[in-house]
Amino acid sequence: MRRLRRTGDRLRRLRDDLRVLDEQRPYVVDDADDLGLRAVVSDSPLDRHDAHEAAGHAEALLRQRRHLVEEIARLETLQDRLLDRLGGG
Repeated sequence: MRRLRRTGDRLRRLRDDLRVLDEQRPYVVDDADDLGLRAVVSDSPLDRHDAHEAAGHAEALLRQRRHLVEEIARLETLQDRLLDRLGGG
């Protein structure tokens, strides 16, 4: 029972993290796209650096999202097994 409660608590935290990340994602990706376009148009080393940095942030955010989705799926499977065990199934 304790493990089921901990799993549920962890799932809630991860889902909250995913929701926040999904709210931030469009802004981070748009910023990276805008800076990338600016770097192409200006051909400035500083703009290229800023674009590269922004693209790195966007990619890190997408990696974090993939990790959260995978971890949520793993914990949902665990929670289902724990519930089946609790219900005698």
